[in-house]
Amino acid sequence: MSNNATNAARQRIDALLDANSFVEIGGYVTARNTDFNLAAKETPADGVVTGYGVIDGNLVYVYSQDASVMNGSIGEMHAKKIAGLYDYAMKMGAPVIGLVDCAGLRLQEATDALNGFGEIYLKQSLASGVIPQITAVFGTCGGGLALVPGLTDFTFMEEKDAKLFVNSPNAIDGNNVSKCDSASAKFQSEEAGLVDVVADAASILEQIRQLVCMLPANNEDDMSYEECTDDLNRTCTDLANAAGDTAIALSNISDDGVFFEVKRAYGQNMVAGFIKLNGVTVGALANRTELYDENGEKTAEFDNVLSVKGCRKAAEFVNFCDAFDIPVLTLTNVKGFKSSMCAEKNIAREAAKMTYAFANATVPKVNVIIGEAYGSAYVAMNSKSIGADMVFAWPQAQIGMMDAGLAAKIMYDGESADIINEKTAEYAALQSSALAAAKRGYVDNIIDAQDTRKYVIGAFEMLFTKREDRPSKKHGTV
Repeated sequence: MSNNATNAARQRIDALLDANSFVEIGGYVTARNTDFNLAAKETPADGVVTGYGVIDGNLVYVYSQDASVMNGSIGEMHAKKIAGLYDYAMKMGAPVIGLVDCAGLRLQEATDALNGFGEIYLKQSLASGVIPQITAVFGTCGGGLALVPGLTDFTFMEEKDAKLFVNSPNAIDGNNVSKCDSASAKFQSEEAGLVDVVADAASILEQIRQLVCMLPANNEDDMSYEECTDDLNRTCTDLANAAGDTAIALSNISDDGVFFEVKRAYGQNMVAGFIKLNGVTVGALANRTELYDENGEKTAEFDNVLSVKGCRKAAEFVNFCDAFDIPVLTLTNVKGFKSSMCAEKNIAREAAKMTYAFANATVPKVNVIIGEAYGSAYVAMNSKSIGADMVFAWPQAQIGMMDAGLAAKIMYDGESADIINEKTAEYAALQSSALAAAKRGYVDNIIDAQDTRKYVIGAFEMLFTKREDRPSKKHGTV
């Protein structure tokens, strides 16, 4: 091996993989270009360590950029090593994990480096929906390299030193880094929504291990389950109290409390993540109206409406689950769409994309209505109407066109308060109750909140062999 020095790139791989499992590929590769005195520079492994190993026994392919070699910049051979790693991963059907710390294109190699970028983009695009792709940013990830995490499925970012940008903050008209650090982990996770998890370096590597153990190895993997030791009929006595912060509710119904949340800081009125039910990984989405921290303190409140960020987050998540045959569970509590001039620019488009994602997905889909379910926002949220296989509702759920009181005021405008109250109660019973929806077949069963876990597990077991055809076409355009 041409470089035996211990460096951050190798330390990250060692911390990520099971002990002594890493096998390096292409360790003797160096830069071929000699322009601009490049021949005089040492380029061990051409600035990227590539190879394979296991995470809890699961095969993965890993590349880790070495910032000590020309700042980790990407040249011809650097890119070929990453592209070659994708070839291995596609043949074997195993995830690719990229650990990024890179100054960008290697200027001395110009068009060769540019072509290398294109080769990486192509391999990522071909691998999308076939094998899981994970990127973790530990240093700089700028310019064209910022497309790499955009082409992967999940992105992690170190909370203090990592930078992720297409245009640096100071290069944006009217901005500078002190005004808005658009390259920071905070901006990329909360505003851009590109980053799923922000944490320190050690926590990132541990959480990647957790995520890999929850995901199938590829889109044909039917072994992505484990033995369940949790009681399948376990009663979740406090589940109704967690209807506000549905991240807590999802943890409660999951095997042994397992829940891996993605895009945690983005569109927080929509929760997205993976849980385990009877040992099987399930993708879960839920409307959220409250947010609690690890100390049990309420830190935020949200209206139970669909927002632009929430819809975008949900659509991307459902598409991933459908590509990898991961069943989808939703907890619905929504009364409409976010109303603001900013939201109005994009809400129709993003809500449509979410609706299409649910309707287009052929995986098992189960919906539990835990609160309000009003209007077309409810229809878009994995309702029976757009293809949910099983729909449950808690007894106090309200399902219909709109709030009963508002409906009564519209229908009986100008009538006395007594008439309005009478018609409100009548409308609630006839048109807005869980029972009324169940009588019409829009809800399959009304269940107590505490029994949600056993009913949902039972539904997914029944749907395990689901097959569903779609019209013949190349792909949709939504």
